[in-house]
Amino acid sequence: MDAEREVLDVLARNAREDIDDIAAQTGLDADAVADAIDALEADNVVHGYQAVVDWDRVDEGKIRAIAEINVELDRETGYEQVADQIAKFPAVDALHLVSGDYDFAVEVLGETMEDVSRFISEQVAPMPEVTQTVTHYIMDTYKDGGIRFEDGDDDDRLSVSP
Repeated sequence: MDAEREVLDVLARNAREDIDDIAAQTGLDADAVADAIDALEADNVVHGYQAVVDWDRVDEGKIRAIAEINVELDRETGYEQVADQIAKFPAVDALHLVSGDYDFAVEVLGETMEDVSRFISEQVAPMPEVTQTVTHYIMDTYKDGGIRFEDGDDDDRLSVSP
């Protein structure tokens, strides 16, 4: 797993690296890198490769929100079953079982705030296990997927007030 871990670390930083570049960075030969990638994909360690998009810079960007979901479970229903129901919706970008004041953190993408609100109120809230939802709209994103979003202003000087 050591070779796979080294390859995984490189892919997590930049999934667009080609096999020869990964080999150079890890000290492995190209065949070992290809084998490691194949094994990581076959073992469902790597589920896919995605671009990290700054939706604020897209003309027709997406509205992102984080919804806190509380559930009440019974003898026949567990967190896994509730997660399966929530995860099937295309609007759900990410779903996490969390500790703390609520049970699930759901990252939702929509075209408008109304789309997100309608999704939560018409699809998630009516689920029998769901007891409460709280939706937080994301106003700005500074870092996502380990990548810091820069505003293009390289002037790091502090403002001076008289």
